[in-house]
Amino acid sequence: MRLGWPAVRPAAKGLVWCLIFGVELAASVVVFVIGWTLVATHWEAALPREIRIAGDPAVRPQLEFACELATPQLQSLLSQHDVIDDLRELRAGISLSLVDLSPGRAEIVRLLNRAGIPVTAWIALPEEQGYYVNAANAPQAAARFAAFKTWTREFGLRWARVGLDVEPNIQEFVAMSRGNWSRLIVTVVRRCLDSGSVSRARKAYAGLIRQIQAAGYPVETYQFPFLADERKVHSTLLERVFGIVDVRGDREVLMTYSSFNHAADSALVWQYGPDAQLLVVGSTAGDPKLGANLGPLSWEELSRDMLVASHFSPLIGVYSLEGCVRQGFLPRLKAMNWDQSVTISREADSKIIQLRTRIQAVLWTGSHLPYFAAAILLMDVCLIWRQRTRHRASARTTAAKALSAV
Repeated sequence: MRLGWPAVRPAAKGLVWCLIFGVELAASVVVFVIGWTLVATHWEAALPREIRIAGDPAVRPQLEFACELATPQLQSLLSQHDVIDDLRELRAGISLSLVDLSPGRAEIVRLLNRAGIPVTAWIALPEEQGYYVNAANAPQAAARFAAFKTWTREFGLRWARVGLDVEPNIQEFVAMSRGNWSRLIVTVVRRCLDSGSVSRARKAYAGLIRQIQAAGYPVETYQFPFLADERKVHSTLLERVFGIVDVRGDREVLMTYSSFNHAADSALVWQYGPDAQLLVVGSTAGDPKLGANLGPLSWEELSRDMLVASHFSPLIGVYSLEGCVRQGFLPRLKAMNWDQSVTISREADSKIIQLRTRIQAVLWTGSHLPYFAAAILLMDVCLIWRQRTRHRASARTTAAKALSAV
């Protein structure tokens, strides 16, 4: 049986209105984000041309080097001449990723314990479980901590604290690098549609942090700096999209890695510093094959980031230990003059201000998207009702004229 136009017409009209609604919603989001950015850019134009940060001779922050080398490579690194002595002279600590709970890694911790170097137990999961802790693997993280306690007792290890690195599942980074976007999009959509995922993850990790503290360990969490933007606009969009968790322990560390955008200079640290309890800078071990923009920090870049970070953070994390050893930074850090001034160009500062503005605008808009949709839908309903009212009035007028003519 063939359907004629009268039968298809209502469906076609519905499809047209759906398309109009989608275009209106997308346009309103774009206009709102652009407007927010323009307002912030206008305000930013009144800032000074450059920022000069004076040095402070009284400031010498504590240093903590992050390390996630595999056990054989780490054993080789620490056996190099003067590495242990340099760390001890710097009075620096190490945040050690527990990529395995082996006797060999326990022996490394015991070596650092004997040298008097504070060690943070950076809880890491097997890669097939996501490596980083996030909303998808809270039970596995709790099981890993239980295994860590057993391992610690078995080998008599001492820890300054326990660290939780909150990042998306490492398998999602692998999917991105391989271009497997379809699987990744399905995962993100599923997370976004799960309305209770954020509250469940926060509750689970708050419970895990209480367990860790009850075992006698202070807890530090490592977070993306963009979480500070999400908090400013009271959003949970980042948590829902990336599966991260906004949870805090005894202290929070924001990961301000300027190696991801060398052109931004130390402005990333300067802009996010006021929102942080502690800061970590880096990376000193990037892969030059990935391109100049993702290469490791030079000494000049690292020292500038550290000088800026010292104005906000009494402890500065450095990612990573292996990169610093490879580039010969440890001896230079021992002789570093913390009384230096740093100048951040207006251009670099503007880039980060605009970046934060766009991030906050997108997060706020995304969180309020249902309200945008409801408002536009209401406008469309009113428009349709008005058109139909006019059409009926016109039809009645035409009918009346026809009757009067008769």
